[in-house]
Amino acid sequence: MLNKDYPKHDMNVVFDMMEEVLKVGDCHEKAIEEMNLLNRLMASLPARAVEYGMMFLHGSTDLPQSCDEIMPLYVRFLSLAEYCEKIEFLRIIPEDMTHGDIMKRSEMMESLEEHEKAFGKPLLGFTMKDGKAEPQPEEGTAEEDNALHLLEYNASVFPCADPVKTALFYESKIGFKAAHLDDETMPHIKLTRDNTVIVLAKADKAVRPVRELCGVLYDMYIYVSEPLLFYNELKGSGVRIAEELKEAAESVNMKTNRQFVFEDIDGRFICVSQL
Repeated sequence: MLNKDYPKHDMNVVFDMMEEVLKVGDCHEKAIEEMNLLNRLMASLPARAVEYGMMFLHGSTDLPQSCDEIMPLYVRFLSLAEYCEKIEFLRIIPEDMTHGDIMKRSEMMESLEEHEKAFGKPLLGFTMKDGKAEPQPEEGTAEEDNALHLLEYNASVFPCADPVKTALFYESKIGFKAAHLDDETMPHIKLTRDNTVIVLAKADKAVRPVRELCGVLYDMYIYVSEPLLFYNELKGSGVRIAEELKEAAESVNMKTNRQFVFEDIDGRFICVSQL
């Protein structure tokens, strides 16, 4: 149960209020990490989904079905707000307390552990690493079990009529970072985001997407932990979606993974599929 007067629509103010409480330091060591994870995941949502989160904070549970798959994010957000209020309340110790007051404070202290159980745990397939929300590795991967692995990642090669123009698209619309490597045997631009790498190389002849040349459906697959977050990010950037993302309930009966397809500036169809 929340007692503070939170703004109706400005989630940034809510996180500022949480930060004011947590930065004092007498709370769980991962409380700030929890706040940063929730903040970054909320920031990746479209404005409507953020507004639903604010409605949930103010006690509304009659949210549309489209909120079901990100409901764990709303629940953790509400739980952290309650945690911050309890921490702030417990910091003030009255000079005179009745037996009832003492029992209330004791129960509140014990309840903090329930909130803290979630701190540092993955949410919607993401966890905090080096101050960033990053996808959780799959079970049994080398990153998880520290097994020796020689292959770090692979890179798709995209021939381009204008690699610089393509690089600008992937940087500004898709969130990749570009590195221009002109000192190698094949001058190219290297695009990276998380564990995905794309090499853009200048083509000697007219460029056509692989799917048009070979009769396949897509030019590249990108596997993600939570397609909805990436889908909303691309929609917000104005990227053309060639195949829409199905609702979670509808995707249960699909023969393929839950996925969507976007078109890049050179006409390639990139399929984004859930792990």
